Amino acid sequence: MSSSEPNLRILSLGAGVQSTTLLLMAVEGALPKLDYAIFADTGWEPRAVYDHLDKVTVVAEQAELPILRVSKGNLRADMLASGKKFASIPYFIRSSDNTKGIGRRQCTSEYKLVPIQRKVRELLGATPPDFRRVPRGRFAEQWIGFSVDEIERVSDHRPVSYIVKRYPLIELGMNRQDCMRWLKSRGWTSVEKSACIGCPYHGNRMWRNLRDNQPEEWRDAIEFDAALRRPGAQNGQLRGEAFLHRSLLPLSVAPIDRVTSAEWKTRQGNILDAIADAELEERLKEEGDPDGCSPYGCRSGMPV
Repeated sequence: MSSSEPNLRILSLGAGVQSTTLLLMAVEGALPKLDYAIFADTGWEPRAVYDHLDKVTVVAEQAELPILRVSKGNLRADMLASGKKFASIPYFIRSSDNTKGIGRRQCTSEYKLVPIQRKVRELLGATPPDFRRVPRGRFAEQWIGFSVDEIERVSDHRPVSYIVKRYPLIELGMNRQDCMRWLKSRGWTSVEKSACIGCPYHGNRMWRNLRDNQPEEWRDAIEFDAALRRPGAQNGQLRGEAFLHRSLLPLSVAPIDRVTSAEWKTRQGNILDAIADAELEERLKEEGDPDGCSPYGCRSGMPV
């Protein structure tokens, strides 16, 4: 193995549209073979994400690609546990002087990056039980599912020496809509956005989807939102009141039916994508699955 060749290729799997596309591309052979995919479970993902993860796990295992699930604990429970150190989420804050602020986003680092990096160190041969020190010269190539419409999220910063980041979707020039069409052409029509149930970064559209289609998760988010403002919440460290919705109103009464200007722009921008999707649908009806029939695995219809 050359000094520039990684010891392992690992996908950071969020189970959303982009990372699912990378996983399945690797399974099909359109991208280099992966050694592992790692899913960091916050314990508070939507049911649809867990269901989807179960499905892709079956497909990955058939291709001898292990999907490893790691966890630091349950983010929701840890946030509300009295006397326990917690990782802040980016909730919206109204201070006592009526100024507005936003909480630090520690949840991604503590509940996603930290457990993933620990598992990578373990896979690279770090010494148990803490798996802190990777043997000299060993490193992993970590695939991250940023697409070209998220290129501003790409950073050249290398926080640890044993991981080299790679962005295959950007290398391929694919955006999120490209990924959705790619998945749809292979029968994956119900891939949800990966985010915690009570993520303050949800837009009104996501909140409406929870309210209208996932009533149990909607109630869960409302209860959590209210709990943030109970006496002694956040161990009394928060100066002001916290809210999941940017309106600084309880989620139960927040104006989520208002379509924001950003959402209108998204809707308008999706018109051409919708036309392309319709053309793809007609082509599939006429020509069948573009991958054809293989005795080694039929990819028509719903994945199994």
